[in-house]
Amino acid sequence: MNHLGEIIALGVAVSWTITALFADLGSHRLGALTLNLLRMILSLLMLSVLLWVMTGSPIPTGANSAAWGWLLLSGVVGYVFGDYCLFNSYIVFGSKFGQLFMTLAPPAAGITGWLFLGEAMSWKSWLAMLVTLSGIAFTILARGDDHKLKLKLPLKGVLFGIGAGVGQGVGLVISKIGLNCYEQNLLPGGDTSIRTMLPFAGTYIRALAGLVGFFLILCLRHSLGDVRTALRDRKGMTYATLTTFFGPFLGVSMSLMAVQYAHAGIASTLMALTPVLIIVPYSILYHQKISPKEVVGTLITMAGVAMFFML
Repeated sequence: MNHLGEIIALGVAVSWTITALFADLGSHRLGALTLNLLRMILSLLMLSVLLWVMTGSPIPTGANSAAWGWLLLSGVVGYVFGDYCLFNSYIVFGSKFGQLFMTLAPPAAGITGWLFLGEAMSWKSWLAMLVTLSGIAFTILARGDDHKLKLKLPLKGVLFGIGAGVGQGVGLVISKIGLNCYEQNLLPGGDTSIRTMLPFAGTYIRALAGLVGFFLILCLRHSLGDVRTALRDRKGMTYATLTTFFGPFLGVSMSLMAVQYAHAGIASTLMALTPVLIIVPYSILYHQKISPKEVVGTLITMAGVAMFFML
């Protein structure tokens, strides 16, 4: 089938848009920490079933201590820090703006890879980063009565948004290191099933770190009672389940398929369309008007993301 990979990549963007909307609803209803803890538990259950069916073991096998260490660290950075910031940004100003800040992930990943892995950053990459930042600035800044630029969004939410994008990008680079260690430790010519399911096994290890991290934070805040309350909240648990299914489970699965059937740059660009796709359903869900400036700013930002992958 022609353009199968591109079609799947668009499906990923739709899946992550659905995830963002349900995560927005769930964060407001259950709280960011509680929702994230439940999401980690549900992710582990879904991944365990998948690994059991595909590899014969419900837990990852064949990973050495280096792989476990890097992937656990990636889970702390990407899930505990990044997703905590992301879900809190949803609470402050909603998933529409929260997803806009997630476009900071490619630049953050690029800079981290450049600093710690020696990966090249061409002038085109720096230009793409500048375009991305310009689009975000165009969206969130406005002129006040004194004609000076000021934030039109709460500073707290902006900081959470920046933390979410940076956490996602840095966590991605760390997970890449961990998966490389994992793959190098597998015996050549050995069981191919775990090699095929390597990204899911890595996600499982990252989710373990997320589970422990969010559990400890809830303990320190004496907020475990919130989890017991959430478990009795049928609507809240529905949001948590759908957030998990369309995000870490279905979204990851489809993204792996997309890069198999399409050029990685094209697939990555299409999968990053969530900030554009979320504008209309978010506005309908929350009865908000669509601002032309927000649309233009989002499109500029997406152009920067596309430049990162396509140049």
